[in-house]
Amino acid sequence: MSKAAELAKWGEVSTNGQVSGRRNIIINGAMNVAQRGTSGPAGSGNPVYASVDRFGSSGGGNDEDPTQSQHTLTSSDTPYSFGFRNSFHIQNGNQTSGAGASDFEQPVTVIEAQDIANSGWNYTSASSFLTLSFWVKASVAGAYTANIGTSDGTTYRYFYEYTLSADTWKEITINIPGKSDLTFNNDNGVGLVFFWYPFLGSSFVDASGENQWNASSGGKYGTTSTTDWWTTNNSTWEITGVQLEVGSQATPFEHRSYGEELALCQRYFQQLFSFQAYASNTTTIQGSAACIISMRATPTLSAGGALTVTDGAANYAQSSLSFGGTTGTLNGLAFNADNFSGLTQFRPCMNNSASTSVGSLAYSAEL
Repeated sequence: MSKAAELAKWGEVSTNGQVSGRRNIIINGAMNVAQRGTSGPAGSGNPVYASVDRFGSSGGGNDEDPTQSQHTLTSSDTPYSFGFRNSFHIQNGNQTSGAGASDFEQPVTVIEAQDIANSGWNYTSASSFLTLSFWVKASVAGAYTANIGTSDGTTYRYFYEYTLSADTWKEITINIPGKSDLTFNNDNGVGLVFFWYPFLGSSFVDASGENQWNASSGGKYGTTSTTDWWTTNNSTWEITGVQLEVGSQATPFEHRSYGEELALCQRYFQQLFSFQAYASNTTTIQGSAACIISMRATPTLSAGGALTVTDGAANYAQSSLSFGGTTGTLNGLAFNADNFSGLTQFRPCMNNSASTSVGSLAYSAEL
């Protein structure tokens, strides 16, 4: 099928080589939004979101933890000329014990099930496709692997791999066919999970699984093991321009405004710099704060540092960050915060900080 016919099939209009209409199912694929900050640990176990919104990373077997960051691109980076100014960047640690069979590093992004169920993809048909495209670069040449996983019903992983030259950007396009027994619930749970592996240990590798759906129960996650990346101190891997769209053709990246992308990200994470409270006793406040927009689920509460409040007469800071119980909905939380001193019982107060790291509340409803 020609590109023109493919576009017509999905009701899209091409103007001067560009494609109109909302196409990209991925949120923050240009890596422009980083509410938590620009760098942090890559983490182990569950994915850690510490820099670019909607993109996290986890790993296993680390001697020294890799780090993640929002990396600024320059005109020397190939994607720059296509309108990209940032990437999601992983820097390896020093893995002194070598490439263990169960070691791995896995950047990740997750899409809600309802966004796939309602996308227009006929996911139970092998002749219906999603197309994933992205720009990627690594400091170490080699074959790299990745997978796309499902979560509902019988779970599967679609394996693919790509080859990179050292320190050279490459645009990758992957066609993802449907499968007769794929399931995506029409809800806000996990739909598709996208894992990239700068390194994947040999115990997780099945070389025969490339370009097909594989049962998750098999305990395999990719097709190759790029040991040189893992054994090279401070090696890097970065990605930008991630787009997922219905159909078998990759179209030009859908650049959205920063404000629109931020609002999409705030469904999963948002920082709040204003809340109201009162002193329930001399050491504890009871506070509440509404969400900026409704979140995917009732959020969990954290903060970047000890809170400070004022009652108009004086400022009061926590000796250390501590929250009591929380209650709430998709639209906000009520909470207790302890470890203050000198509060006047029943006197109203409010926070007294606009810092991104101290005094703000962080609401998370990540998948």
